[in-house]
Amino acid sequence: MKSSPVVIVTGASSGIGEETALLLGEEGYRVVLAARRLDRLEKLAAQIRQAGGEALAVGLDLSQKDQIINLVDRVHDHFGKIDILVNNAGSARHLWLDEQSLDDDIQKQLQVNLIGMIQLTRLVLPGMLAAGRGQIIHVSSIAAWVGVPTYTIYNAGKFGTRGFLASLRRELRGTGVVVSEIFPGAVDTDFGLDPRVSWKTTTVTPAFALVSPRSVANRILRVIRTRRRKTVIPSIMWLAIWADTFFPGFVGWVFSFYFFTRDGVRYSWRHRPD
Repeated sequence: MKSSPVVIVTGASSGIGEETALLLGEEGYRVVLAARRLDRLEKLAAQIRQAGGEALAVGLDLSQKDQIINLVDRVHDHFGKIDILVNNAGSARHLWLDEQSLDDDIQKQLQVNLIGMIQLTRLVLPGMLAAGRGQIIHVSSIAAWVGVPTYTIYNAGKFGTRGFLASLRRELRGTGVVVSEIFPGAVDTDFGLDPRVSWKTTTVTPAFALVSPRSVANRILRVIRTRRRKTVIPSIMWLAIWADTFFPGFVGWVFSFYFFTRDGVRYSWRHRPD
């Protein structure tokens, strides 16, 4: 009997990662939930098991290389293989560059959003190549295409992952391993990644451009089934990518209304009104 695919979902303790883990568990995948909040992961794993699925919770801080290695070792020991990796975990500090510290803000964001993701991908790849089949899925952002004020380091990480995966996709040609990218627009959640940000996505994003964590999870499931390489959600956000590519000055002018007063004084996220 063919065993169910084993899927690692990073950042699985909340938001997109949580919804993805629950959905894949419902669909019969064997799910590995990885994130820093192990207590939360254990509850989600128990929920998946109670519904008849298989789940393993593993604590993971992507800024710690030994924890990345431990995750891959634990999964191989428990399930014997890794079929799909959903790189979803992320870290954000929505501050002007001169407000960000070298270590806690700049270094940590790049380690989690770029370096840790690359390291984890590197460790799961040999097993996929040996099997002649596998899928690396990266949950990115429109910020991988469009530069946004106060997102300098977040943008750097997302632009970096897009370049990394474009090259990796060409390296893996003919191996049976597929590289997929999902680019959500604004997700309808609080900016929970940054405790210094108090306002919500819904205060600055039109309703038609918002997506829910569950809708992103559904798109991830579709990407797994179709092995599609790239997808933007919602589709209208392709317009934002197109506009920034061909009319960057206009896009910068639009952003100025969100980040600067009429007198040209910039907003601080910590003082911006809802």
